[in-house]
Amino acid sequence: MLLGACGGNESSSGGSTEGDQNKSADIKFLSLVTGSTQGTYYALGGTFAELITSETGIKTTAEVSQASTANINALKAGDAEIAFVQTDIAYYAKNGQLMFEGEPMEDLVAIGALYPETVQLVTTAKSGIKSFEDLKGKKVSVGAPGSGTYANAEQLLEVHGLTMDDIQPQNLDFGESVDSLQTGQIDAAFITAGYPTAAVESLGAQADVVIIPVDPEKAKALIEKYPYYTEDVIPKGTYGLSEDVPTVSVLAMLAVKKDLPDEVAYGIAKAIYENTDKIGHAKAAFIKKETALDGIGIDVHPGAKKYFEE
Repeated sequence: MLLGACGGNESSSGGSTEGDQNKSADIKFLSLVTGSTQGTYYALGGTFAELITSETGIKTTAEVSQASTANINALKAGDAEIAFVQTDIAYYAKNGQLMFEGEPMEDLVAIGALYPETVQLVTTAKSGIKSFEDLKGKKVSVGAPGSGTYANAEQLLEVHGLTMDDIQPQNLDFGESVDSLQTGQIDAAFITAGYPTAAVESLGAQADVVIIPVDPEKAKALIEKYPYYTEDVIPKGTYGLSEDVPTVSVLAMLAVKKDLPDEVAYGIAKAIYENTDKIGHAKAAFIKKETALDGIGIDVHPGAKKYFEE
């Protein structure tokens, strides 16, 4: 992973000061941590890095990572300056909950929300799995322990009266999940990502993809307990689906540390939200200035806030 030479994590915290402006000129590189090569974060990351480089003049590089939780830890360690992250994971990190229990990241702030990250329980027609209840005793990919996908899987199992003990959990990334579904080594996989997800599309070229629906009543129960979720629908035609599939989603967002200079945070926000027409992915349609501050759940960086206020 490329490190930011004199990154924003060395800057002082606070508002727009002359010191902040001077320190922004010292930043030569920015590292943007994304996700696995077959996920939506990575698909967007290269374009985001180009836009940020063009807008700020700071060479920005998109890096492969293990996504949300790993990205928070990279920010914490100073190994990255910008991170893709789920809004629920950002909330846990800020408040020291779940995988960040007792270790709150108080200087974590948002640039802005991006698009819905749909929780997709993926299987194939050959598996015979048609409901969450059918997962009992089956080999199911749930992501790495402590990952955003793992938390989503655990919470959706919970609302269906199941736990990790009721399945044979497999800690695989998106690409590994798809490979294992193709070979029959696993029966289903939780994948939290904006659809269409490259990994699931590649599976669709080899098998009949099935997305297990989340009953609206179960979705409401989930949202009541974990309010950062929202109801979502994967439309028919996606992955070759013959009908709409109801499910739930969280939001994807960009996060940074509070001590990133205001001028840089402003430039990052401007680069992304004023150039959505240059983002060649279906999720670009959801990236809007008007909704960038919706559903975030943590503070917004003062520099990004200034951009949106303008």
